[in-house]
Amino acid sequence: MVQTLLECSGITKSFGGVPVLKGVDLRLEPGTVTALAGENGAGKSTLMKIVSGQYSADDGTVSVHGSALAPGNPRDAVRHGVAIVPQELASIEDMTVYENLFVGRELRRGPFLNRRAMIAEARETLGVFDVAISPTARMGSLPVGLRQIVEIVKAARTGARVVMLDEPTSAISEREVEGLYRIVRRLRDQGVAMVYTTHKMAEIRAIADRVVVLRDGGLILDTPIDEVTDDEIVTAMIGRELDALFPQRPEPGTDTVLEVRDLQVDGASGPVSFSVRAGEIVGLAGLVGAGRTELLEAIFGARRSTSGSVQVRGRPVKRNQPAAAITAGMAMVPEDRKLNGAVLSMSVLDNGSLPRLSAFSLAGWLRGKARSTAVSDVMSSVRLRSRGLGQEVGTLSGGNQQKVVLARWLTGDVSVLLLDEPTRGVDVGARSEIYRIITEFAANGMAVLMASSDMPEIVGLSHRAFVMRAGQLVGELDRDALDHPAVQESVFRLATALDEAPTDAPENQEAAS
Repeated sequence: MVQTLLECSGITKSFGGVPVLKGVDLRLEPGTVTALAGENGAGKSTLMKIVSGQYSADDGTVSVHGSALAPGNPRDAVRHGVAIVPQELASIEDMTVYENLFVGRELRRGPFLNRRAMIAEARETLGVFDVAISPTARMGSLPVGLRQIVEIVKAARTGARVVMLDEPTSAISEREVEGLYRIVRRLRDQGVAMVYTTHKMAEIRAIADRVVVLRDGGLILDTPIDEVTDDEIVTAMIGRELDALFPQRPEPGTDTVLEVRDLQVDGASGPVSFSVRAGEIVGLAGLVGAGRTELLEAIFGARRSTSGSVQVRGRPVKRNQPAAAITAGMAMVPEDRKLNGAVLSMSVLDNGSLPRLSAFSLAGWLRGKARSTAVSDVMSSVRLRSRGLGQEVGTLSGGNQQKVVLARWLTGDVSVLLLDEPTRGVDVGARSEIYRIITEFAANGMAVLMASSDMPEIVGLSHRAFVMRAGQLVGELDRDALDHPAVQESVFRLATALDEAPTDAPENQEAAS
């Protein structure tokens, strides 16, 4: 029988009288990766902070090898081999890698720091995990993914037997994710019990031996990963069937709202032509680098196009001028809401009025009441969950941040909505609300053009979809094609030119003969 390494029993926690955890039980075994899944607000981070001693539970116990941890005592958790790598990294960016690895545990020779010994040991430790980082590199010079790996190695170097990672891929690239997986698997093979919080199905399948799902503070699912389907995990997370994620698509109209003709995006291999009708949701599928983002930005005027035309309701829109696109009735929700979509340090009110400040101005003065009323109305229409218009957007959940970026365009007339990865970084439950908002926009007559790398999203929302490759449209899928079981294979073949024969094949055959 496998011995339990860490056990949580009946963990209960409330904040301000609001229950966050409701009698949660959790057992971790050595040499396993447990995916702790759930929507934002499910209680995942709170549970990990209780285990690591950052919070005290109102009721319940945490024990390691049968020895109870002192509540709310991080040092006791560390002494028992429990480490946490938070979503917001705690590394000291102005210090070197080796200094971060040894902070609080410095090697000394008499009264002096033994830097040579620390550098040598840091190099050896990093080498054990196949991490190609110089120990003398400044932490702030490393990408987020490598800084995260240093934090994990630091936990392992201190002898941690339980390592908890809180949303570890939220701010790193796909290439860095593979490096993270490699470190997690290495620690698992060394007998460490790993906890990996996420709401991404691909990550759960790629890394977990077991999946635990929290919903509304309660334990809903706890099972080996090979004994549960994706649909069952999602249903446990959101409390309803996966099909309920996507609302019924509205019937599109007959009037063309957006018309793109021979638009040559700077850097694309050829021009693009298509149209979108009122009430229609058109998807843009393709591989990374296919040119979907570039096309949306060019239509909106935020990326240079060298020729062609864009029309909204039959009227031409000046190319390369976002202000002209906004005036014509276009709205754009960018891929990276934190970088290009919302100003995180500003309030909901300020973000909600950013695209149309002139509409709330009179003789150079803001009409405060009119602005507050308009922003309040549109935020209510998307069911924004916030403490009020004065709350900083950066303190909202990912789903509510995206609602702010979507809703702020509704303070004016919008005919065309351009969406770039509309649910990236948004948990499963919040996705359902985003999808509802998008379909409501379409039902009100907007033409929606949506780029997404999530095929279920393309299939679930779109009336039809285009496949892109090298900046061009290489295929169109109608509703019947989107409903076909082999739709993913069809998209992949179009996106990779898998079915296209090499252009020099006839010449090669003649030469061979």
